[in-house]
Amino acid sequence: MPEHLELQHLVDLSVGSGDESIPNLLENKRPLIKRCPYLGLLLATLSSLFFSLCSVIVKSLVNIDPMQLAMFRFIGVLLPTIPIVIYTEQPVFPEGKRILLVLRSVVGTVGLMLSFYAFRNMPLADASVIVFSVPVFVALFARVFLKEPCGIWNTISIILTLVGVVLITHPPFIFGESEAISNQNYNSLRGAIAAFVSTIFGANAYVLLRVLKGLHFSVIMTNFGAIAIMQTLFYSFVFGLLCMPNCGTERFLVVCLAIFSYLGQILLTMSLQMEQAGPVAIARSADIVFAFLWQVMFFDEIPSKYSVCGAVLVLSSVLLVGLRKWALALPEDSQLRSKLGVLAQ
Repeated sequence: MPEHLELQHLVDLSVGSGDESIPNLLENKRPLIKRCPYLGLLLATLSSLFFSLCSVIVKSLVNIDPMQLAMFRFIGVLLPTIPIVIYTEQPVFPEGKRILLVLRSVVGTVGLMLSFYAFRNMPLADASVIVFSVPVFVALFARVFLKEPCGIWNTISIILTLVGVVLITHPPFIFGESEAISNQNYNSLRGAIAAFVSTIFGANAYVLLRVLKGLHFSVIMTNFGAIAIMQTLFYSFVFGLLCMPNCGTERFLVVCLAIFSYLGQILLTMSLQMEQAGPVAIARSADIVFAFLWQVMFFDEIPSKYSVCGAVLVLSSVLLVGLRKWALALPEDSQLRSKLGVLAQ
């Protein structure tokens, strides 16, 4: 899955796990936040911009298998975290957590690879909307594996998302063959399955992160990057997919993929240090807007009415999750919390 969803949880955990580096960083940035109170939201939006451009690159590099492209992106995950692990002197592979770290890395890697296959086999906006629905399904799997409560608002969000996914994929057995022909340039069934299964793996990776909440975020990301690189390299070798990108544009875009991944992660981490997770999740919904924009600009594909309606439903469910998370994080006597009303219950 796209690791930016996981960074949101990792930063929250590191603030509550006794690590003093992030609180100190927050203290140093307070004057800047006072001068620009919406800086955190702006950084989150810029993070969405870079992550959406990564999707464009994946869809554009048709001569390189998505599995190998995932390996290049994981390089962008690993490199920024190595200096942090060295500086904080964290144990890279701590005892008692090794199996969970490996499992979390494998699940996250499969999720991201499937999302890349979805980008390749579906219209960019459709795939992005389905993949972006990961937070909605986290509540479902947290209920199953962690026995966390799954309230009425989580249930409504899941139902809205599922209806939205059906509208986006418009399966022929519901909408008829005529609607399926409109996407004849894609293997829509394969892409839809890859996108939906990607959200399942992504949600479970998020649940595993909650189990690993005692670890520093740099330890988790370092293991994720290192294991993911080995995993994608192994898959690429077994299936004969290893190849060197062609000189010129292809190599330039591969480098941009790693750089944009790095920038997206750093900007998202900074935004979560400055702002609560709820508003950041809402700002990150710009991902969907960028996806529709790039689909029209770069690929000359006009979204169908079903795609637009489905995107609205999925976006609504994600916003509902973000608003509820924001409301629950506010103090009990907050006026804003009272305005959000039933969402805070």
